Amino acid sequence: MHHPPPAYAVPFTIDRSNAPRRYQLVNTGTEPVDGLSLTHLGNGYSPPLAVHRLEPGRSMSVAVFGADPEETGVVIVRWRRPDRSEYLWRMTLADPGSRS
Repeated sequence: MHHPPPAYAVPFTIDRSNAPRRYQLVNTGTEPVDGLSLTHLGNGYSPPLAVHRLEPGRSMSVAVFGADPEETGVVIVRWRRPDRSEYLWRMTLADPGSRS
């Protein structure tokens, strides 16, 4: 019988302490991620970002310009694990705890 591999947890957390204009994407995983790219979807503007490698414990900054705090949109995060498998994660920029 074939057993699928266990689920792979997204290796990132978002530091929103400087929101709504700046966010930190932190690699909280145990392995480096390669080919990391971020694409913003929504109101305002966030420059597209790409990083060759993000080591565990390291972070990268995401800036959003010209949008109201509640309308900053989402960022699509794309990366590869060391085994070269590719992943996508839809990261919301609005703080989910701040909604009424």
